[in-house]
Amino acid sequence: MKKVGVIGSFSGRNAGDTAILGNLLEDFSRIRDDILFVIPTLNPSFVNESFGKYRIRPIGMMPWHLSLKALGLANLLAMTRTDMVLITDNALFDRKLYNPLVNTLFTIALLAPVSRKLGIPIVFYNASIGPIDTKAGHRMLQKVLDATKLLTLRDPITQELLRNQQLLCPSVHLKADCAINTEAASEERVNQICRDENVPDAENPGFVCFNVNAYIDNWSNQGTLNRSTFCKMIAGAADRVIEQLGVGMVFIVTQIMDRTITRECIDQMKNKANVGLVGNDHYSYSDIAGVLQRAGTFIGLRTHALIFCAAVNTPMISINSYPKNAGFMRSIYQDEWMIEFSELTEDAIVERVSSSWRHQDQRRDELTKIVPREKLKARESADLVSDLLDLVG
Repeated sequence: MKKVGVIGSFSGRNAGDTAILGNLLEDFSRIRDDILFVIPTLNPSFVNESFGKYRIRPIGMMPWHLSLKALGLANLLAMTRTDMVLITDNALFDRKLYNPLVNTLFTIALLAPVSRKLGIPIVFYNASIGPIDTKAGHRMLQKVLDATKLLTLRDPITQELLRNQQLLCPSVHLKADCAINTEAASEERVNQICRDENVPDAENPGFVCFNVNAYIDNWSNQGTLNRSTFCKMIAGAADRVIEQLGVGMVFIVTQIMDRTITRECIDQMKNKANVGLVGNDHYSYSDIAGVLQRAGTFIGLRTHALIFCAAVNTPMISINSYPKNAGFMRSIYQDEWMIEFSELTEDAIVERVSSSWRHQDQRRDELTKIVPREKLKARESADLVSDLLDLVG
């Protein structure tokens, strides 16, 4: 039995992170049955309950598990008592570099030389990196890359970062985010969710989905738009979309922390009585994908909400609050369907949503041609890793 450590954020609070883990496990289960996945997590019971059908060993990351989130026994075991380490999602960046409650890079950089000495290869698995804006962050990332044997990346922005910062690394394989292979919940399940959560009839004439982020835009343009102004803008745009297009409205929450700001937006709407809300505090990532599959258009800030739309061929518009939003949209050739945060206005939201709504059939047809290639690329990473794993030990 091979043991593989999986580094990411798998507490159950973020549907995107959960989808990454779920699809990673599924992709490997299709090609081999001799891997035990060692998974550091803040919530071992959630991982066990959600993915118990796979060979997994969750390791707690709380103080009583001898860890302070990223720093401690959990990551130590995942990186020194395994045959390989997979780094997923966007785990490595240098914001709040020395705070293990926020940052993983510092800890992984400490452990990477140990992994290398023990002959345990590190793999970036359908991942992205950054931002890296400091000399210390650059130095630490290079330490991780020195122990890395394979990089499969989910967008070209990370490839550009590695090249522009002259970081030394193995050859790069451009692949796709694991979550692109998310499958929607059954029709019966989605029907029940729609009844329970006030989701409008998808056929008469359909509905638009909005998504917001509690961080708003503190990754790039801090202070340009406060919470009150942001919520007022979203509420105003949502009302105008409902009135101008005659559609229903559903707010989608993919990170539990976003539910409060989502409610603040809805509470400021004139048409709030008929607005649905579907979130991952009650529903799985497959459930959310099932609801999104019935939407005519989606607009939002969370990267994985965009990815769930792509997984089910729903036209999406990105509000670029993260660099990785733009990276994903470009990877599926949807560059024209983005709004830069510096250009975000109520009018811009309404115009983009209205345009996407009018062209939804054309856009969906485009996605059905593009997305299958991305799904295949995401799965191909498992084959590359499997081949490398056979050479270990």
